[in-house]
Formats: sequence, C-alpha cells, structure tokens
Amino acid sequence: MLTKDFDYNLPRECIAQQPTIPRDHSRLMVVDKQTHQINHQRFFDILEHLQPGDVLVWNNSKVFKARLFGRLLSQNNQGLWEHQRDVEVFLVRPQENVGVWHVMAKPGKHVQNGTRVEFAPDFTCDVVARKRDGTILVQFSDDEQTVREKANKYGHIPVPPYVKDEPHELESYQTVYAKHEGSVAAPTAGFHFTQELIEKIKAKGVEFAEVTLHVGLGTFLPVKSENVEDHTMHSEWVEVSEETAQKINRAKAVGRRVIAVGTTTVRTLEAVVRMTASLEKQTHGDDHHIRPHQGEINLFILPGFEFKVVDALITNFHLPRSTLLMLISAFIGDTEFTLWCYNQAVAEKYRFFSFGDAMFIA
Repeated sequence: MLTKDFDYNLPRECIAQQPTIPRDHSRLMVVDKQTHQINHQRFFDILEHLQPGDVLVWNNSKVFKARLFGRLLSQNNQGLWEHQRDVEVFLVRPQENVGVWHVMAKPGKHVQNGTRVEFAPDFTCDVVARKRDGTILVQFSDDEQTVREKANKYGHIPVPPYVKDEPHELESYQTVYAKHEGSVAAPTAGFHFTQELIEKIKAKGVEFAEVTLHVGLGTFLPVKSENVEDHTMHSEWVEVSEETAQKINRAKAVGRRVIAVGTTTVRTLEAVVRMTASLEKQTHGDDHHIRPHQGEINLFILPGFEFKVVDALITNFHLPRSTLLMLISAFIGDTEFTLWCYNQAVAEKYRFFSFGDAMFIA
C-alpha cells in the first residue's frame, strides 16, 4: 500500500483559519458507506441521524499550552550559562521519571545534550538525550502537573502550523466537554458540539460515554515512507473507564450503535478491545467485548482493518497522505470513494482541518 494512494489536491483557501460561530453551524457531509451516497447539511442536523439508544463516545482530553519559546543556553569555561540563540520547544508527552519530557525543538540541531532552555526565570529544562525519532528528552525540576501549570502561564496555544493566527483564548481550541488536561493538539471532531446541541441529543435518548486519549504529535506526523506499512505510529496515553466499557458492552449486546466522535476515540476503542480479544472470546463468546484500560496505545488503522466496536463516526476532513485519512478510508471501506468524497468537499467549498467542517459516516 503506497502513501501516494491517499493524496488529493487541496487549495490553500479551503484550510479553515478560525472556528465557525456558533460551532454547530459548521457544515456536515453525511456519508452512507453502503450506498456511496452523500448529503450536505449543517452540523446541528446531526440530530436527524442519531437514534434513541445510540452511544456517542467522545475524547474528553483537554489541551494545554504546549508551545514554548525560550533561550538556549550553554555553559562556558567558567561554568556560567550563556545565551546562544532563541528556540521553540513543543512539549510532546511526559515520561515516567519525574520531570522528564519528550519534546520537539526548532531549530533542533542546536539543542544538544548538556544545553539548557530557559522559558522564564522559574521555568527551565536541561537537555539529556536526543532520540532517533527526532524527539528530545529534557529534564525539568518540576513535576508533570507543575510543568503544565507553568506552560499554561508562559506558553502559547499549540494550534497546527496551517493555522496562521493564534487564538486569543485557549477555549477557542478546546471542546466544550474537555476535562482531563494532557493533549498537545485538540480532538477537533468535537469542536462542533455546543452545550445546547448536547442537551438536544440527550433529550432524543442518546447515551454519552467518555474516553481519554492525550493527543500527541504522532497523530499528525506526516507519513514519509513510500510504503504505508513502513510508518511507525507514536504511542499515546489512553483511558477507558469501567462506566464507559459497560455502556459500550450493553449497547453492542443488543445491537445498538456505538458512534465515535473523532479518530482519537476510534483508535482508543479499537486498540483497547484488541488487548483482551482472545480472553473475551473465551469468556463472552465474541471478541467485541471491551474492558477498562489505562496505558499506551499505538494502533495504526489502514484499509482492510476490521472494526470491532465503532459503528459510525463523526470526524473532520484530514490532511493528504496522513494516517488520519488512512483511518477514514479504512472505516468507509473504499479508498477511491473516500477521495471522491474529499474532492466533492473541495468542489463544495467545505472548510478543512482543525477548525473546519465535519463528516458523519455510517
């Protein structure tokens, strides 16, 4: 399977720079993956496509200000720290050791072992190792929670590079249901929900369930290999609670739909169900039963993948040649039709990427 098979032409003017206001007035492409029919609506019309008893599962991870600008320092012969240049540091994820983080740096070649980055007088980190995957290990003197607190004080909203202007408020790059802080990029399929729309969905008899996947750069890193299978996904931390597992299992047992909000939710559910699939087949007679879980996942979903949990999907429009577009192609079950949908979206002037419009695929 070749990376170029997931390419499409996207004019620059189709890339959304700001969220739609109100959020639920963004456009919605409704895709029937069985009949290959599409309809053009608004996101608040999602109510028409949800049924009593559906379980809508979203990712409640909360974004923090992971983009930091600092001064790169190195020690002179007298052991004093001297300013070498300014650098940008992007916090990717914490490690088990207290204060140790994976980060990306720009320009990265100057950030060498033994250097220090100062973001503020009370906020610095020391470079301890450079990794083969391009990330850098740094050591803060603060614990994970304090690092995030200081990042939120001194840092910037980690909007993707295709968004040219940083929003004034972090809430602009946050879902209305964000709860557990830890993501360096927003689970953007949830941007379209407003509290008012959520209440209307509840009133229709739809259940809600939550997972947590702290979104890292692995979700968005480009596929550089010619063959898709040669790409390695970075690990991301997830949690599926006992309550969420029970809601999903009850729904699946009686044939009710599980609808994922976003690709992060899809990867969480489909990865976790596979961790105990053989045991569940022995215990429950099938391998679609999901258990509570906390830990790392790095599931790479490609066309041909068998979905065991997710029946329908709400998602945004994704970058060409990306792992996210590959997941959408797998879920629709037809890469050619997926790209046709994307080309239709371009022709209809849909807004793409993080602040863009949505698809409902069922």
